[in-house]
Amino acid sequence: MRARRIVVKAGSSSLTTPDGAIDAARIDALVDVLAGWRRADGRREVVFVSSGAIAAGLGPLGLPARPRDLALQQAAASVGQGLLFARYTTSFARYGLGVGQVLLTADDMMRRSHHRNAQRTLEQLLAFGFLPIVNENDTVATDEIRFGDNDRLAALVAHLIRADALILLSDVDALYTGDPREPGARRIEDVREPADLDGVRLGGSGRVGTGGMVTKVEAARIAGVPVVLTNADSAGAALAGENVGTYFHPAGVQPSTRRLWLAHATTGQGRLRLDPGAVEAVVGRRKSLLPAGVTGVEGDFSAGDPVDMCDDEGRVVARGLVNYDAAEIPDLMGRSTRWLARELGPEYEREIIHRDDLVVLVTEEAAARRP
Repeated sequence: MRARRIVVKAGSSSLTTPDGAIDAARIDALVDVLAGWRRADGRREVVFVSSGAIAAGLGPLGLPARPRDLALQQAAASVGQGLLFARYTTSFARYGLGVGQVLLTADDMMRRSHHRNAQRTLEQLLAFGFLPIVNENDTVATDEIRFGDNDRLAALVAHLIRADALILLSDVDALYTGDPREPGARRIEDVREPADLDGVRLGGSGRVGTGGMVTKVEAARIAGVPVVLTNADSAGAALAGENVGTYFHPAGVQPSTRRLWLAHATTGQGRLRLDPGAVEAVVGRRKSLLPAGVTGVEGDFSAGDPVDMCDDEGRVVARGLVNYDAAEIPDLMGRSTRWLARELGPEYEREIIHRDDLVVLVTEEAAARRP
């Protein structure tokens, strides 16, 4: 592979034994591949996105399977994360490579200051010649601020560090037209556009992970760089540019990392109803949402939360980070920012949602259609 800077993501099933314990031999084999690729050219850089913290904590806690309860997941992650990182530290040390742990929540991609801090941290680790190991911070992430799986996290990290390529390692060697265990299932070698996946049945998650082919295809779609999907045993061949797995071609110009996060890794914590003029301004002209265009508010959210913007039929047309608490907005609706500043103070001369903090979720044509 000609890429100089890559992101490699490995799922839980690629790193643990059937009973959920860390598989030292599999980790060492993967480290051999990553360290070998990196050492072959001193200009090469790797960021490794590793799942497995919750899975690694199951055995020590005596849990027979991944729990559904969030508190139990967080406890397992608290135990497993240290074990997992210690194993990586020891394994990469065989090659004289230092590693740095970077734990992120989806909130870190949302808040501008957190986003920049994460970017700077990763860049500094790479500049020092260290290999960053990224995982979701499962010990503190709640259902509302989770990536949900590390496939999306890896795609966003690829954006964050301006990577040249992304490799997703799974327990399946490629994307198939159906369950690869069934007769007639065919490997898909290249995906250039969504139509290439017409009729493809995407399976669910595996034994100890949260992702599945659905999240991997979604990650490939939003990554904005070439993506290879294969299994851990084929990681070396993928890095060498051999014809393994499924190759996803990048799809044109991509939005910013924060907008990708808003579109694909968040859930609206409330709703704002927009009048037709505001819908046209937000969707058609990519303008900020002003108080004058809001006709209704639903939900209990705080300033900085992601909220959905809906048309007068209740259809979601955009999502953004709101500048006001839900309780404040009814008194602002229908008012101009100039009036609000004059009557309430200069701090109210601002948008409900700034255009830099929103992502449009429908096309202009779709927004214009009425049922």
